[in-house]
Amino acid sequence: MRLLSLTLAATLLSSAAYAETTLTLYTSQPPEQAQQTVDAFEAAHPDIKIEWTRNGTSALMNVVRAEIEADNVQPDILLVADVINLGELKAGGHLLAYEDAPVSEYDPATYDADMTYFGTKAMTTGIAYNTEIAEPVSKWMDLITEENRGMIGVPSPLYSGAALNHLHALLNAEGIGWAFYEGLNDLDIVPEGGNGPATKAVASGMAKYAIIVDANALRAKADGSPVDFIVPEDGVSFITEPAAIMAGTEHPEEAKLFIDFLLSEEGQKLVAEQGSLPILPGVEGPEGFPKLENMKLLGYNVDAALETNEAVRAHFGELFGL
Repeated sequence: MRLLSLTLAATLLSSAAYAETTLTLYTSQPPEQAQQTVDAFEAAHPDIKIEWTRNGTSALMNVVRAEIEADNVQPDILLVADVINLGELKAGGHLLAYEDAPVSEYDPATYDADMTYFGTKAMTTGIAYNTEIAEPVSKWMDLITEENRGMIGVPSPLYSGAALNHLHALLNAEGIGWAFYEGLNDLDIVPEGGNGPATKAVASGMAKYAIIVDANALRAKADGSPVDFIVPEDGVSFITEPAAIMAGTEHPEEAKLFIDFLLSEEGQKLVAEQGSLPILPGVEGPEGFPKLENMKLLGYNVDAALETNEAVRAHFGELFGL
């Protein structure tokens, strides 16, 4: 009887291992946040494991495009910075529609009307400054001055989805546009990498200012760095770090559970714990963060941005010699 019980137990364990699903996630979240997100989801769904790869959104999309071309798409899920790249994938038929996603309490502006991608947080891009070597400014063009030559940290939209979103937002903002980026180039500013390097530059004093997302600046401030965050009077760009399911996934139901988790109250509380603004009504944001309702938000037409995106990226690269 004991031998039979052991055999049955072994069979059950084998069946459980066989039933376990592994999802592949491509994400632009900082590594520590990505691990926290995965750990929290796996704790809620112990029968689903997630293998994740992290890079800047634009860099990840280059990989995904190559995988699509080779008919060898690896990710089941994307959790990236901006809607432009996901809009491109949607237009190509590469995203799975999740019609029953739990978005009833969410602002329709935070998710795709066709239910292919879903915002998970609000992240604004403003101006961080080193309080020991720089003074606060009030507008974007205030940065374009000789005193700031070589001293502004700028993420590259050729790497960072947040930076790409910011580029499109400023191009559509009255009185800013390409003149702002031309001014940066005239000051010998070289955009590179994502928000991480720009944050380190301003926190260390290698840069006086940085054009970064609110969470990076305010986390650095909370950690004791001489950094503060400015919400320019002429507006901030914003992203919602949308999540999407790839159309070719072999595990659509499990992938939907990941979307459910991100949009759940638990998932939104995790957003706040990670130092970003949740977008589910009723979930409080981190202490010290600016309120969305107190900021001028710079939006733009995503469909129009998709049509011009390649030309915009090419012009940006030519301008800075990238």
